[in-house]
Amino acid sequence: MSIYIAGYILLSILLLTVVNFMLWKTDKKATSTQKSIPALEIDETDDQDALTTSIVVSDLDEKDTVPQGKDTINPARFENQRGKIVSAMMLGAFVAILNQTLLNVAIPHIMNDLSISASTVQWLSTGYMLTNGIFIPITAFLIARLGTRKLFLSAVSAFTVGSVICSISTSFSILMLGRVVQAAGAGIIMPLLMTVFLTIFPKEKRGAAMGLFGVAILFAPAIGPTLSGWLIGHYSWRILFDIVIPFGVIALILAFFWMADVTEITKPKFDTYGFIFSTIGLGFLLYGFSEAGNNGWGSTIVLVTLIIGVIGLIAFIWRELTADEPMLELRVFKYDIFALTTVIGAIINMAMFAAMLLLPIYLQNIRGFSALDSGLLMLPGAIVMAIMMPISGWLFDKIGARWLAVFGLIVTVITTWQFTTLSITTSYGFIMLLYVMRMFGMSFLSMTVTTEGMNQLPTKLAGHGTSASNTARTVAGSIGTAFLVTVMTTRSAYHTANYSNVITSTNPYLANKIAELGHGLSAIAGIPVNQGQSLATSLIYGEAVKHATISGINDAFVVATGIAGVALLLAFFIKRAKPSITE
Repeated sequence: MSIYIAGYILLSILLLTVVNFMLWKTDKKATSTQKSIPALEIDETDDQDALTTSIVVSDLDEKDTVPQGKDTINPARFENQRGKIVSAMMLGAFVAILNQTLLNVAIPHIMNDLSISASTVQWLSTGYMLTNGIFIPITAFLIARLGTRKLFLSAVSAFTVGSVICSISTSFSILMLGRVVQAAGAGIIMPLLMTVFLTIFPKEKRGAAMGLFGVAILFAPAIGPTLSGWLIGHYSWRILFDIVIPFGVIALILAFFWMADVTEITKPKFDTYGFIFSTIGLGFLLYGFSEAGNNGWGSTIVLVTLIIGVIGLIAFIWRELTADEPMLELRVFKYDIFALTTVIGAIINMAMFAAMLLLPIYLQNIRGFSALDSGLLMLPGAIVMAIMMPISGWLFDKIGARWLAVFGLIVTVITTWQFTTLSITTSYGFIMLLYVMRMFGMSFLSMTVTTEGMNQLPTKLAGHGTSASNTARTVAGSIGTAFLVTVMTTRSAYHTANYSNVITSTNPYLANKIAELGHGLSAIAGIPVNQGQSLATSLIYGEAVKHATISGINDAFVVATGIAGVALLLAFFIKRAKPSITE
């Protein structure tokens, strides 16, 4: 484990070195350029009380003048390019998310093929998440420094190269390297995509646009298990990386010809201390929450990493609030609707993990369904969500997020509560119906709530807003996963202990029934009576563990229902956002 933490620290140092070298080269080039060209003409005009400075460039007309301190990016400028930009970015985002969900089903096959343990193979997910924790907070800085076109090309290139490394890997170390390279690109793509959408679409069309965005981030995880289950049943796990490489190449080609810079490219100073603190804080927090789901909250490594993470996060917040040029502008949270919707979105993310995490455990480990059957159960819900997301986005443009969120959360609370009644005989069709209805409710939530909050921010803060929002969702997802796994395991142990207190040899009635079952198994199998008794005891214990695990899963769904209920209460306070045009 320590070698992977050392690798995480080394990766952070390497990234810090690369970014600073890149900035040095850019500044050196800019300095030489300034010596060879005349200074830009500055036109200063009075605007009531404030003096607004405008930069007038010969190839910009009057509508493209960029006054400082105001929201000046006109979405109408990109009206003819929207379709091309959206197509290129959606393909890149969809493939990046799809690849992550494809891998989950393949974990047992990778363990067998590479002869590694479960504690080692889980680093394919943990390392991916930690790398995301490095890149998501600095996305706003990278957008301002490199522009959206160059950054997107770099992100898709990193993801595609990482996929190639994973596909040809012959050892776990090489596979892990490929996952880290993949994550470096994927961590940037999502906040970048959201920033571009909020920039090129006017406020009255953002709902429908973000509905399309939601199809990529929610539909891909839903079809991933089904597709992966079928592919793993017929081919090697390497095919899961092979199939995304051509799509990554196509996304690169489309982005090269269609992608454009939609935000102003500036030269912000890199916040080295902010980067170090965010890497320590978010990295150790995410690792601690991940390990809590595996080792429990009382584990020494979990407690130590969580304490270090909290200290690092406090230092990061202090640094960003006091720095002249923060890496991540945390003052976006002074906008009340944005702050509220970010909290609601994080809570929704925690609740959403309940079904996505607990249902496969119930279906495959308890009920004995295959990975393909488990994925097929979730497929109709994915289709419903794909249909409903654009519709909910269109409704958002008409009525706002409040009542859509309230309706969606009511459906989510009801269906999540219904999952607390799972048993050993619950029908496959009933579970599928519940999941479809739950996804129907979820389709009214994530993108509408997020868009309402982002609508309040000035466009120049969109990059910081999306980075802050995605960081909150990433941490919340990790917390939700660890917390629900902990609830399930602790409550399962509790129910198992209760069964042990009831099913004992001192209970004459049960002892007599176990003896009868042992004699019956002995006669059927043709084995000695004492072996029949042992077999009967094992069967009864196995059934007790199954029922205890189902009870633990039901208890976890009770907690998930409570989490969704909190989001429902907060949703009543969402207001229609009015975009702020000043700093």
